Amino acid sequence: MIRWWTLAGVHCFKGYYMADKLVVESLTHHYPDEYTGESVHALDNVDLVVQAGEFVSVVGPSGCGKSTLLNILAGLLPYRVGRVSVDGHSIEGPGPERGVVFQAHAILPWRTVNRNIGHGLEIRGLPKPQRDNRVAEFVELVGLTGFEDKYPHELSGGMKQRTAVARTLCADPEVMLMDEPFAAVDAQTRITLQEELIRISIATQKTIIFITHSVDEAAFLADRCVIFSRRSGRIKSIVDVDITREERIWANMNADTRFTSTRDDILRLVREEVSVEHEE
Repeated sequence: MIRWWTLAGVHCFKGYYMADKLVVESLTHHYPDEYTGESVHALDNVDLVVQAGEFVSVVGPSGCGKSTLLNILAGLLPYRVGRVSVDGHSIEGPGPERGVVFQAHAILPWRTVNRNIGHGLEIRGLPKPQRDNRVAEFVELVGLTGFEDKYPHELSGGMKQRTAVARTLCADPEVMLMDEPFAAVDAQTRITLQEELIRISIATQKTIIFITHSVDEAAFLADRCVIFSRRSGRIKSIVDVDITREERIWANMNADTRFTSTRDDILRLVREEVSVEHEE
């Protein structure tokens, strides 16, 4: 298992010292039910620390507050109880240090792949020659070479999501927040995109928070997997995945006892919450 220890707010991982990148402290959140008007307790006293360059997945039963957490981290959902911060600065709204990739790809249908990927750079006023060079780097990184001038209606679902990921990366956020980005694609494309995301995470060293319903996906992608309880969402457990990213190829994973054992531990923890919920 991967081991972390802390000294004066600095974490040590296999001999390397890393400052906290994203911190969630005592976060609690309620919202009104749109049908009944009653208060829904979505998150309950959530504490989480993520280091720079770390890949953390979040998994749990439906309705446990995973997406609520991500929306708060993105600055899209105001909160009143607790604190969330990046590099010690409280999150009070959207910011350029955080990029978001949603389940719906949300790329602009009237823009080509190139112009979608460079959209954020245009907004920031980056000169066109610099913008074109940077866009070209990310087109190659996500495997879209040859499709630069295609429009979204000419792309497969997987290509649309690659474009969305590249657009977020091209804006150079310090933290990538991903809310089930591969849920809508077919199984084979999802496997390919997962392997691509591992490769991209190695190349860019971005800090990534990845929300998913899939235990296999959570275990395959993450350095650490955060398991949420049923609503109201609390962190039930955090499971380390002691497999280097370079080793993560799906063709090898199902025969790797490190992976199958970790995946089964995560699945057991999630199913415990689902079983209790059904009993109630």
